[in-house]
Amino acid sequence: MEEKVLIIAVHHLKYDEQRLEFSLEELQSLTETAKGKVLKVISQKRERIHPALYMGEGKIEEIKEVVDELEIDLVISNDELSAGQSRNLNERLEVPIIDRSQLILDIFAQRANTKEGKLQVELAQYQYMLPRLHGQGQALSRLGGGIGTRGPGETKLESDRRHIRRRIDEIKRRLSTVVNQREQYRKRRRDNKAFQIAIVGYTNAGKSTLFNRLTNSHSLEENRLFATLDPMSRQIQLPSGLNAILTDTVGFIQDLPTSLIAAFRSTLEEATEADFIIHMVDASHPDQLQHQQTVIKLLEELNADQIPMLTVYNKKDLLTEDFIPHAHPFITISAYDDFDINQVLLKMESVIIEQWESYHTFVPADQGKLLQQLNHNTIVNDQTFDEPLEGYVIQGHIDPEHPLKYMMKEQ
Repeated sequence: MEEKVLIIAVHHLKYDEQRLEFSLEELQSLTETAKGKVLKVISQKRERIHPALYMGEGKIEEIKEVVDELEIDLVISNDELSAGQSRNLNERLEVPIIDRSQLILDIFAQRANTKEGKLQVELAQYQYMLPRLHGQGQALSRLGGGIGTRGPGETKLESDRRHIRRRIDEIKRRLSTVVNQREQYRKRRRDNKAFQIAIVGYTNAGKSTLFNRLTNSHSLEENRLFATLDPMSRQIQLPSGLNAILTDTVGFIQDLPTSLIAAFRSTLEEATEADFIIHMVDASHPDQLQHQQTVIKLLEELNADQIPMLTVYNKKDLLTEDFIPHAHPFITISAYDDFDINQVLLKMESVIIEQWESYHTFVPADQGKLLQQLNHNTIVNDQTFDEPLEGYVIQGHIDPEHPLKYMMKEQ
């Protein structure tokens, strides 16, 4: 059963009209992802947000009439609300009210599948609630379920801060165990010197589609925000024979609640551990430039902005005018086109070659293991068998820090 939703937003005079429009479109998509139906959007131009009511008195009266007339179940605010604003709006409008951050948390609660994902969502929700407990009495007694009440909201939260703090400490403890396990797994991958590629990008840019096409697997692919929450990794082989581990990561979004960035840091750290990043962009989205900037900013915060990166502009079949890329190196594709998928692999190799060192070596025929390692861990451009010398002459490119480099020197 879809909940009937009213969206309210303050149009800050310092922002342009288009900025607000994109933000509201995104909020509507988020609401639909959370199984809500947006019946109306009401905005008000203001120099600053009303400290007690978010919007002006008159506007709140107008909103109350709309709530009654359309039998609205839930009001969602485009900006983060303070505990006082939530409480006051709740009293005036007599319907539950949540903000953009709570909505995102709610979607994460629906989408998390792994133990780690669930713990991270729960932690973020508690951290979000803690400073807002004072005004939550009435809203939290609404146990009928629905948007904004999933996850820990379903247990009737008494305003016992000690209980929540204890729970936060317990979740952090459990998460640190999971994070340690993940770190062990990453360390194994590092020790094996597996080449690691992470796909990052704004939510709904087509990351999972690309991941599935490149790995022939079937992770969740939906035209929805945050279809992927828990990172997945699969092995792939580039055209030269180089083996790599490809990881699909959670989608980024503007104004992501800080508690969520903190909670999902370990998930996003998959990107920081990568040797190479594919930045997926929905080229057909009118706000794609802002989307790119959001992702780059988050990568900077994670100290992952120095990793070699290929920007993949996806959905070229939906482009209606000449497309001008903002990032280099780049490639423009449709993730459903087999030819384009192969071009992504070739383009990745050419970008990697620019970062790596060239080598020229000889491998005796009886050193099959070394030969195999070179074929799987470096980019081999040319390999010929020298009969008089009984061995292989190989030319290629290698990661300057790969241990194989020193084994070759001994040849």
